[in-house]
Amino acid sequence: MQIEINKVELRNLKIEDYKQLKLSMQHAYGELEQAYWQEKEIKKLLNIFPEGQLVVLVDGKVVGAALSLIVDYKKATSIHNYETITGKYTFNTHDYDAEILYGIDVFIDPEYRGLRLGRRLYDMRKELCEQLNLKSIIFAGRIPNYTAHADEYSPKEYIEKVRLKEVHDPVLSFQISNDFHVIKLMRNYLEGDTSSKEYAVLMEWNNIYYDKSPKLINTRKSTIRLGLVQWQMRPLANVEALFEQAEFFIDAVSGYGSDFALFPELFVAPLMADFNHLSEADAIREIARYCDPIQKRFQEMAISYNINIITGSMPYMEDGNLYNVGFLCKRDGTSEMYTKVHITPNEVQYWGMKGGDKIQTFDTDCGKIGIMICYDVEFPELARLMADEGMNILFVPFLTDTQNGYTRVKHCAQARAIENECYVAIAGCVGNLPKVNNMDIQYAQTAVFTPSDFSFPSNGIKAETTPNTEMTLIVDVDIDLLKELHEHGSVRILKDRRNDLYQIKKLNNTKSTS
Repeated sequence: MQIEINKVELRNLKIEDYKQLKLSMQHAYGELEQAYWQEKEIKKLLNIFPEGQLVVLVDGKVVGAALSLIVDYKKATSIHNYETITGKYTFNTHDYDAEILYGIDVFIDPEYRGLRLGRRLYDMRKELCEQLNLKSIIFAGRIPNYTAHADEYSPKEYIEKVRLKEVHDPVLSFQISNDFHVIKLMRNYLEGDTSSKEYAVLMEWNNIYYDKSPKLINTRKSTIRLGLVQWQMRPLANVEALFEQAEFFIDAVSGYGSDFALFPELFVAPLMADFNHLSEADAIREIARYCDPIQKRFQEMAISYNINIITGSMPYMEDGNLYNVGFLCKRDGTSEMYTKVHITPNEVQYWGMKGGDKIQTFDTDCGKIGIMICYDVEFPELARLMADEGMNILFVPFLTDTQNGYTRVKHCAQARAIENECYVAIAGCVGNLPKVNNMDIQYAQTAVFTPSDFSFPSNGIKAETTPNTEMTLIVDVDIDLLKELHEHGSVRILKDRRNDLYQIKKLNNTKSTS
C-alpha cells in the first residue's frame, strides 16, 4: 500500500461530493476529453434515482463511484451506444418500473487502485440490485488494452483471450472475475475511446433472488459469515514471512465472502526463535516491537480484502509493562485494540505479563461483537457483561499446549454460548515450535458454538475443524435466530435472571469503549 489510510466508507452520493467526484473522474479518465459529468447532470441523477448513485470515500475524500439507471431489458440488451442508453445524457431512459440496473459509470482514482475498492462498489451495486428486486445488472464495459492487440486479434478473439486469461484487460478481466458474463460486442459505443477503438463489451450479472420480496437498502444483514484460521506454528524467516502466510488465509476466507477472519492467540510466536538465546521474558519482549507493524499490515489487508480481521493476539509493551493484546481491524479502515484481562499462572511466571483493565464490546457492520483472549472465556462474568451490552458473537482466539487445556476452553466457550444466547467462535494454533522456549507444543480444534435449542444443532456445535491440522473453517451464523431464542426459546436465560437477587456490573475503575 502506497498511502496511509484510516477509514474507508461506502455510501450514496450527495451533491456536496461533486467537486471531489469531478477531480477523481478526471484522474481516472485522463485520456478521454471532458471525461467528467457536469454538476447539473449529477443533480439530475440524484433527483431521479438517488439510491443508485454510490461512492467510496477514503478518509472523507471521494475516490470512486458507481452510477446507475433502471432501464427496460430490451433496451439494455439491444444494439445501442452510450449516448442513446443515457438519453443523450438527459437520463430520460430511467424507468423505475423496468427490471434492469444499468451501470453508466464506475471508476476509481488511480492513486487508490490496488485496494479492491472497485470490487466493493460492484458488491454494493449487486446488493442494490437484489434489494430493489431487479432482474440483473447490465453495462457496456470498455476494453482499454485492445489498442495494444488490435493488429493481432479481432475484438471477438481479444475477448476470448481475456476470458481464458491469456491476455489481461484492466476492465474486462475485472468484470469477468466479478461474475459478469459477456452478452455481445458493441461497436461505436463511446465516442473518443481510442484505447478501446470505441468497442465495448455488453455484460450481465444475474440476480438469483429475482422475484423474491425486496428488502430496504442498507439494512443490516441477518446471516454473518465467519472465517476462522487454525494456524500451524512453523519456523518463519522474518515478519514478512508471517504476513505472507496470514495474507494467504485472509485471501482464502475473504474469497468465500466471509465477514470476519479470526486468528489465534500468540500466533506470532515463531518470531521468538531469533531470540531463543534470551530468557523467556526477554524473548517475548523482543517480539513486542512487531506489534505496530503487524497492526498496520492487518489494517491494510482488512481494507484490501473487504473483511473485518480479528488479529488473535501478540505481546505489547506499554509503560514498561507487558500485555497480551490484539486488534479488531475493520474493513472501513478503522481499528480497535482489545487486551487479555486474566493472565494464567504460566504467563506470569515465565513472562511477567500483566492483565488489562478493559471489558468492552465492539460495534461492527455486522452488529455488536465481543472478543476474549483464551483464559478470559473461563470467567463467565465477562461474557455476561458483554451480553448485557448487546453482543451477538463472541470471538475467542486461544493457545493451549495440551488437550486438557483445550477442553477447558472448549467447554467454557460452549457454556458462554448457552448462558448468553450468543454464538462463540474459537480459533487456536496447532503444531510444534521446538526452537522457542515455553511455546514448544500446541493443541487445538477450532469451532463455532451455538445456544442449545430447537433452531440450533442439538450438540451446540455449529461446525468444528479436524484437531491439530492446519485449516480454515467457514461458518454462517444467523443473528435472527438469536432474536427468536431470546423472545420465544424453550428457556430464556437472559430474560429469566433474578435481578432482584443478584447482579453483575462493572466497577467504576473498569474501562469500556463500547
